[in-house]
Amino acid sequence: MSLAFCSPLDDCSPPNGRQDVLMSVPHPQQGAFPLFKFKDIQVSLHWSWLLVAMWQIERQRDTYEHLGWAIAQYVSLFAIVLLHEFGHSFATRQVGGTSDNILLWPFGGIAYVKAPPRPGAHLWSIAAGPLVNLALIPVLWLGFRYGLPQDASRDAQAFAYILQYINVFLLIFNILPIYPMDGGQILQALLWFKLGYAKALLIASGIGLVGGVGLMAVLFYYTQSVLSTLMVGFLLINCWKAFQASRAMLAASASRQTMEG
Repeated sequence: MSLAFCSPLDDCSPPNGRQDVLMSVPHPQQGAFPLFKFKDIQVSLHWSWLLVAMWQIERQRDTYEHLGWAIAQYVSLFAIVLLHEFGHSFATRQVGGTSDNILLWPFGGIAYVKAPPRPGAHLWSIAAGPLVNLALIPVLWLGFRYGLPQDASRDAQAFAYILQYINVFLLIFNILPIYPMDGGQILQALLWFKLGYAKALLIASGIGLVGGVGLMAVLFYYTQSVLSTLMVGFLLINCWKAFQASRAMLAASASRQTMEG
């Protein structure tokens, strides 16, 4: 899962002074240690990533003959996630916004962004992440198709196939219209053009609540994964907060109109 959120370090008020949507996301500088800086964007790793990484790598041991390939697969997964997050960050800066932090944690990555309060700017800052995964499809295919020796080991061939699958899966998963995932925020931005910020958020988060509950049921039925259940639970909590905030914005707007009328 990859997300683009306004940073807790910034003033994140919605346009025209509307009520802030306070998301439950980790602080980029608490419980994390810095990895490196690139283009003045601090990339950090949450301590819990290491615990989940050991568990997930152990689960992949049966896929490969050598443990090193399981480690390489997990690290490569987050390398793709990191490229996705840089897509959000650079696109946000391109439209005049700010983005100074990226956090990697067990659920994926979070780009802390603050795009200008315009639907077009918000749309580009969010859509750029999945577009990175889309661009990686031919890059990975061509790289492994012509760069992998014909006599490559079974582990190398499995790694090449799985990494391409992971990238496509991340693309499809992130564009599901479940707020606050990329697909849900893209839907909100598109609706924002015609309906305004608050009503667009209400619709996008309402669809996200229904979709999130359905996704949780499907994942639990087919995977019985505690991590997947917790991840969707995190999405639903933030989706519910956005839904409540959008209702409050619309109620406040209706009250002002009544008083002015």
